[in-house]
This record gives sequence, C-alpha cells and structure tokens, in this order.
Amino acid sequence: MTGTILNVIAIFIGGILGIFLGGKIPDRVRTTVVSGLGLFTLVLGVRLFLQSENPLIPLGAILIGGIIGEWLDIEGGLKRLGLWLEARFNSDKSSSKQEKFVRGFLTASLLFEIGPLAILGSIQDGLTGDFSLLATKSVMDGFASLALASTLGIGVLFSTVIVLVYQGGISLLAIQAQSLLTETMIAEMTAVGGVVLLGLAISSLLEIKRIRTGNLLPALLFAPILVWILSFI
Repeated sequence: MTGTILNVIAIFIGGILGIFLGGKIPDRVRTTVVSGLGLFTLVLGVRLFLQSENPLIPLGAILIGGIIGEWLDIEGGLKRLGLWLEARFNSDKSSSKQEKFVRGFLTASLLFEIGPLAILGSIQDGLTGDFSLLATKSVMDGFASLALASTLGIGVLFSTVIVLVYQGGISLLAIQAQSLLTETMIAEMTAVGGVVLLGLAISSLLEIKRIRTGNLLPALLFAPILVWILSFI
C-alpha cells in the first residue's frame, strides 16, 4: 500500500498547485518532464525484465497473453468505458460549478486508473513491497493533476479516493495471492511487467510507436502458470 499512498499524496499536491498556479507552467517544461519519465520508465522496464530466470517464460506469457488480450480487446474496452463515462457526465451544463466538479473528478479518475501502470505497480507493490513503479506513476500523476486542476478545479483532488480504493484493492489481493506464488513465479511476473513497462514507455511516454500495452496485461497471469507447467517437465 506504500506506493498507493505515495500516489495519492502526489495527486493531491499536484492538484493543489494546479488550482493556485493555473496554466503558468510552460508546455515545453511539461514535454521535457514527460520525456524524462519515458526514458526512466524504459530503463526501469529493462531492469525488471533482467530478473527473469528463464527469458522463454516471459516470451511465452507475452505471446499467449497478447493473443488473449487482443481477442478480448482489453485496451479497446477500457477506452470505450472512458468514452461512455465522459459522455454520460458531459452535459450541456458544463458551465455550472457542479458539472465542472464532476467532470474534473471523472476525468482525473479515468486518467489515473485506466492504464497498465496502475495495475502493474499495484501488483508489484503487493507481491514484493517494491513500489518503484507506483513512485514513477506518482510523478506522472502529480504533473497530470496539476494540469487538470488548473482548468477543472477541485474535483480533481477527489479522484484520490478512487486511486486509494482501486490500487489499494489490487495490492491487497496481490498480498493474498502471494502465498500461492513461488519466488520463481514472482520473478517471471516481474519480468513480464518489465516488458509491458517498456511498451508503455515506447508508446505512451516517448511516442515512438503505438503499442496496445493494455492488451498485454493477461501475460501477468500466464507467467506463473507457465512456471508451474514447466516444473512438471
């Protein structure tokens, strides 16, 4: 839960600064910071992948998980959910304070939670106590919160409740699952997470190539399954 609490604090501080500073931070500063985070995320993904004891396991998990993810269209489903929720609350009363509050809350909640890093980081935090992924996400969310709160107001701050429940819940479930997982299984799940993190950095942060990283999330489930199968061979 340490990473989730850090994430909540970062969003709250960013939101407060956004409310008071408004749009005074230049776009070039934001662009440079995001690029720096992308490079850091890239290196972090490589470090996590190197924890694998058998690179063929992450490879198999990514291939199988990617096929299942594409079949289920996980990323498309998340985007459709976001669009539906936005359309549901984006009425013609956008000028009212109540509508502005709801829109700020909703937009921030979706931005902070619909994405692979929230899931990856929460699982990593719960399984191993390593909150480095959520720490990275915290920096990103802090800047995003600053930008959103400068235009959408205090509703952005209340998205921290969703972050706490969602990410904290995943971490608690991961803690419960820890008794079923061996050290090797956790290492291979971590390696798969590193691959997904690389995709996230290349696609979303550095914008080098479009990668549907959300559709790779099922690979996290297949990594321990493959380790279990190979233990009988």
